[in-house]
Amino acid sequence: MAKAITVEGLSKAYQLGDFGTGTLSRDVERFIARVRGKEDPYLRIGETNDRTAKGESDIVWCLKDLNFDIEQGDAVGIIGRNGAGKSTLLKIISRITSPTSGTIKIKGRIASLLEVGTGFHPELSGRENIYLNGAILGMRKSEIKRKFDEIVDFAGVERYIDTPVKRYSSGMYVRLAFAVAANLESEILIVDEVLAVGDAEFQKKCLGKMNDVSKGEGRTVLFVSHNINSIAQLCTTGLVMNNGLMETYGPINSVISQYLTNKTNSNLYINKNDSNHKRMFISQIAITDINGVLKKDFLHNEEIYIRFILGINTKIKDADLFVMILNERKKRVFACETNNLNHTMTLILNADQLVRGDYSLHAFINIPQVEQVDVAEDVCNFTVFDNSSIMAKHGEYNYGNVFGRYNWL
Repeated sequence: MAKAITVEGLSKAYQLGDFGTGTLSRDVERFIARVRGKEDPYLRIGETNDRTAKGESDIVWCLKDLNFDIEQGDAVGIIGRNGAGKSTLLKIISRITSPTSGTIKIKGRIASLLEVGTGFHPELSGRENIYLNGAILGMRKSEIKRKFDEIVDFAGVERYIDTPVKRYSSGMYVRLAFAVAANLESEILIVDEVLAVGDAEFQKKCLGKMNDVSKGEGRTVLFVSHNINSIAQLCTTGLVMNNGLMETYGPINSVISQYLTNKTNSNLYINKNDSNHKRMFISQIAITDINGVLKKDFLHNEEIYIRFILGINTKIKDADLFVMILNERKKRVFACETNNLNHTMTLILNADQLVRGDYSLHAFINIPQVEQVDVAEDVCNFTVFDNSSIMAKHGEYNYGNVFGRYNWL
């Protein structure tokens, strides 16, 4: 398959503070090098773009030595925290800014949606901006005219099409901008997080359109989002970035799994109360993977390990450990218990049991209908993502919290 985008040794550095070298002659040398396409002779060795640490250099590498190929018709999800370099990469691919070093080869026209209202003039009407934006994206007037009604219908702004866009809400801006970018006939579509501005129904509509663009029309899609579910549903390839460096590039399922495993977790419950006077108490709860490593995010088809440490001063004969799973609205969606209590215990939630969503735990030691001995309420948050189940095709639709066990006759 032909390559749509080829990136080789791509780096982008920004200088903080003053831009000059300190002398006119060196500034002229720098200018001549830039005109000739050579590397800046006075660009000093800089630091990676780690915003959490104070740097010593005034040169920051927002991107550093990226190498990858994107095939025609591929849908690539770019993942990473804020400041990882995702938007800088898209701006270079969109030719908004140039790289400091390295090369990028692009085959085909690009339609970019990087910010709300990109390419719109606030004083012009929606109709005029469609033609303006289309021209900026390299489309002929005949192409825009042929697609005009489809664009307006997709955006759902027909009533306001002749109103200046300065009177549009941010959501209407995004609707119209996405409709133009997605419906005009470019070979590459780039979307950077702007869909978060739209309502849930429109987000679902946009994801469906991007899916059609990629799989149905064979166009290449680059999609940046912090919504892992959206990326999992739309994309076939994933790229993880961290502090300007490319950490992982490959099939989307393995990339997401690795990304979720490496994320910082905050899902450890430690009982800080003085419970030594109790006969039995819950000392610690941890959500982990099979190896006992703390983990907060899981794919729907992964097992979830809930490890308990109990304090046992006096073993209670009829006591049970009762565990409930709560959803994001704190509704009880699952419960289980055991009367085989020991100092360390592990509850394994089977794969394909919880559907996508945010969950927490409610656990207590009790003598059923007699006494509650100790309790840990709403602790250990974790998240389940769904990218490939039979229900994933419904997108953000709320189809419950557990996968049913059933048969059709």
